[in-house]
Amino acid sequence: MVASVALVTGYLIILAVVAVRARAAREYAEFSLAKRSLSLALIFGSLCAAYVGPGFSIGFVGKGFQSGLLFLLVGLAYAIQNILVGLFIAPRLRSLSNCHTLGDAIGQKYNRTCQVLAGVISVGLCMGFAAVMAKAAGVVVQDVFGIPKWIAIILIAVVTMLYTSFGGLQASVMTDALQFTLFTILMPAILLFALFVPLHDGAAALTYELKAATAAGFRSTSWVQILGLVAAFLLGETLIPPYANRALATRTTSASRNSFVLAGLFSIVWFTVMVSLGIVARAIVPAGTGEDDVLLRLVKTIMPTEGYAMLLVALLSVIMSSLDSLLNAGAVTFTQDVVKPFVKVSDGASLLCGRLATVGIAVVAAAAAMAVPRIIDGLLICYTVWAPAMLPAAVLGLWLKRPRPLAGILSMITGAVAALVLQFVWRDAVEIPAILLALAMAVAAYLVGHFLSDVFTESR
Repeated sequence: MVASVALVTGYLIILAVVAVRARAAREYAEFSLAKRSLSLALIFGSLCAAYVGPGFSIGFVGKGFQSGLLFLLVGLAYAIQNILVGLFIAPRLRSLSNCHTLGDAIGQKYNRTCQVLAGVISVGLCMGFAAVMAKAAGVVVQDVFGIPKWIAIILIAVVTMLYTSFGGLQASVMTDALQFTLFTILMPAILLFALFVPLHDGAAALTYELKAATAAGFRSTSWVQILGLVAAFLLGETLIPPYANRALATRTTSASRNSFVLAGLFSIVWFTVMVSLGIVARAIVPAGTGEDDVLLRLVKTIMPTEGYAMLLVALLSVIMSSLDSLLNAGAVTFTQDVVKPFVKVSDGASLLCGRLATVGIAVVAAAAAMAVPRIIDGLLICYTVWAPAMLPAAVLGLWLKRPRPLAGILSMITGAVAALVLQFVWRDAVEIPAILLALAMAVAAYLVGHFLSDVFTESR
C-alpha cells in the first residue's frame, strides 16, 4: 500500500514538472494548436496516448477475458479508421488555412451556423468522453488511496485540469509523450510476466483459453451486434476534437498524414496485447470477475506489491493522457466555435476563455462520471452520437467542391437527434444497430438538404 501511494504520488509530481517545463501558454495560438509547430514524433505519441484510454486498456482486457479474439477483430476496425483518416482526411484538414478545430473547418466549408452547431455537438461529446475517463481514473485512484470514488474522481479531474489549462495543447502533448513511453513499456511487460511466471505452460494455457473465450464470445454475440460494434469502432472516434486538433497542429501536411497511419498500425499491436492479457487472466482470475476489474485483479494476483503499483501508474498515464486531450480540445472548440462566431475577442481574452472552458468541462465531466456505466458501454454511447451527428457533414464537406449549408445543418441535427432517441428512448425498438440507423438518417438528411439547396437556387 505504501509503495502504491508513493509511486502514484511521485508520478503525479513528475507529470506536473513536465507540464511546467512545457511553459505556460502565453498566446491563444499556443494554447489551441501549439503554433502548429509539433513534429511527427510528438503528434504520433500524443495521438496514441489520446486514444489509448481506459476503454482501450481496462475495457479491452475485460472484453478479452469474456470474448477472446472477438474484440481484437472489432479493434481492427479502429486501426483501419486511423489509417484511412491519415490517407484521405487529415491532409485535407491540415491544408485549410487559419483553422483551429473541426468546427472551424466546417465553418469554412459551409457557414457560421454550421460551425456553431458543430461546436456545440463537439463540446457535448468531449464532456461525455471526459466523464468516461474521469470515472475510470477514479476507480484507480480509489484503489490506491482507499478514498470514496467521488473524491478520487474530483482529485484526478483537478490535477488534469490544472496542467491542461496552464499549458494548453503544448502541455497536453508533452505529458502525453511521457505517458505514452510509460504504458508502452509497462503493459507489454505485464503480459510477458503473466505468460512466463504464473503459467507453467504459458503457450498451451494461452491457446486453450483463447479458443474457449473466442468460442464463447461468438456464441453470446449475434452478427447484428458484431456489425454494430465494428461500425462503432470504425466510425465512433473518427475526427473527434482531440484527433482533429492534432491533425491541425502538425508542422506539415505529410506529418499529419503519417502520424495517423502510424497510430493506426500501433493500435493493432496495442489491442493484441490488451486482449491477450484478458485471455491469460481467464486461467488466473475468478470467472465471475467484473469486466472493468479484470486487469487490476490479474496484476494484484500475480505480481508483488511494487509491480501492482507500477500498473497503477501505467493506468493513470493511460487515462490522464486521454482526459487532458479531451479537456483541451473541448475548451478550444468552445472558444473557437461557440464564442468567437458571436463575439470579437482579443488574443488574451481568447486564452482566458479557453482556460475557463477547460475548468468548466472538467467540472461537468467529474459530475457526470458517477453516472457512467461500464467503460466500453460508456464509449459506445458516445460513439453512437458522434458518428451520425458529425461525420457526414465533416467528411462530405472536406471532399465536395461546394457543400451546401442546409445539407450540413439538416445532417447534424438529424444525426444527433436520431442517435439520442435510438440510444435512450427507443433503445431496442429495431434490430439494426443504433449507430448505423442514425448514420443512414443523417446521410439521407444531408442529401435532402443538398438537393433542396439546388432547387431553391434554380428557382431564383
